[in-house]
Amino acid sequence: MQINTSLKTLDISYYQYTIQDNDLPFGIGITNFFGGPVIAKSLRQAFEAIVGPDHVMTAPEDLATYAYDAAPLESVLPQAVLMPESSEELGRIIKLCHENRLPITVRGAGTNLSGGTIPDADGVVILTALLNRILEVNETDMYAVVQPGVITAQLVTKVEAKGLFYPPDPGSQAVSTLGGNVMENAGGLRGLKYGVTRDYVMGLSFFDAMGNHIHTGSRTVKCATGYNITQLMVGSEGTLGVLDEIVLKLIPYPAHRKSIISMFKTIEDASETVAGIIAGRIVPATLEIMDQFTIRAVEAFSKAGLPVDAGALLLIEVDGHPAQVEEDAARVLDLCEKYGAYQTQTAENDAQREKIWAARRSALSALAKLKPTLVLEDATVPRSRIPDMVKGLGEIARKHGLDIGTFGHAGDGNLHPTILTDRRDKTEWLRVEKAIEDIFAHALSLGGTLSGEHGIGIAKSAFLENEIGRASVEFSKRLKRALDPSNILNPGKITGD
Repeated sequence: MQINTSLKTLDISYYQYTIQDNDLPFGIGITNFFGGPVIAKSLRQAFEAIVGPDHVMTAPEDLATYAYDAAPLESVLPQAVLMPESSEELGRIIKLCHENRLPITVRGAGTNLSGGTIPDADGVVILTALLNRILEVNETDMYAVVQPGVITAQLVTKVEAKGLFYPPDPGSQAVSTLGGNVMENAGGLRGLKYGVTRDYVMGLSFFDAMGNHIHTGSRTVKCATGYNITQLMVGSEGTLGVLDEIVLKLIPYPAHRKSIISMFKTIEDASETVAGIIAGRIVPATLEIMDQFTIRAVEAFSKAGLPVDAGALLLIEVDGHPAQVEEDAARVLDLCEKYGAYQTQTAENDAQREKIWAARRSALSALAKLKPTLVLEDATVPRSRIPDMVKGLGEIARKHGLDIGTFGHAGDGNLHPTILTDRRDKTEWLRVEKAIEDIFAHALSLGGTLSGEHGIGIAKSAFLENEIGRASVEFSKRLKRALDPSNILNPGKITGD
């Protein structure tokens, strides 16, 4: 493999051979030329003794694969990438990292959208891909025990076959891992009625920064034992511990569902309808919005038959007892008509229903095809302020001269303004950064939050104080220092340390 540089053409395989045959000082070596240090030979051998040589990657081309995530941020090459197959191997890796003060970034599928899995240049990446077993599905007590590398959709499919339901459904559920979902407190389309990942985590096992094995929570419906460490860990983005086992609550599968697609001339009418449905005390399982820009991108991508002339769409699903579903669906249809829907369709069968939701889930992929760089935000506001947020997004797009497609979980106030740009255009990128600042400021002015489901990571850490205040940020930093005194667990994330 050849890499062309402004200085010379370098043969990576040669330098790999040189590195393997010379015990370079820790953190110093020829790979600094490529943007990342080389792990010391003795430390690499120690990792190989734990997981085997095939599960320790140090070649630059391998490191580059795990140097970035789905956030539009600069990539960072780690020193090594490790793939443990068991909890015992995972614990030994963490102890070794603690002894050498080696930073750790844990990575599932890398679908994170806030830079939470971008590694430290002086550290290692731990992959959870081989910790991928569903250990138990308890039908009697309705819970599942899983390892962190289990793909979300795999658990959903397995429990549905038993008449059970795991509701959290991030848009990336076909590839995202449950460990990543827990660490980011992932949400999804059904958050309005069913809540987010936090609401389904009953217990955890994890390794702390020193490699001690910690157990928290339980398999019981109630648990008031000690500090609520379980919920402290959820959404902590790998900064407080490394998961090896998760206990998740399951619920009965809904008896009946009805999906509705409602078309509006303007996104303002659609957003007013969202507020009206919530004010009407109806809680759909899903209440999604798409503006015209997104509709056209999705239709070109998915060929689902979406009405490309509509100014906006609402995608609505109600579920539960059949009689209640029919009553709620009728009320939703009435409210859509009241607030200006010019056409409404109801899915007649499961195939039509799946087609509607597959189209919605493709929104991010569809928009990503339009320009080289996509910036997906998730600022969230109280549900009654959705119309104000939608209006503000339009003003921000015009102010900065940017294409912003808006879609998202309107029913829980979680919109996804998506800026389409090309980061190589430095002038436009400056406007993008200003627009992001304005989006955050507008959401906070409406009583909202910086992140509904993507987390803080690197991308939003500089804005955290704007929402929670300096004292709260400092409290979080003290907590982090107490639990991770050497700052090896995903350093730089959330609080920016």
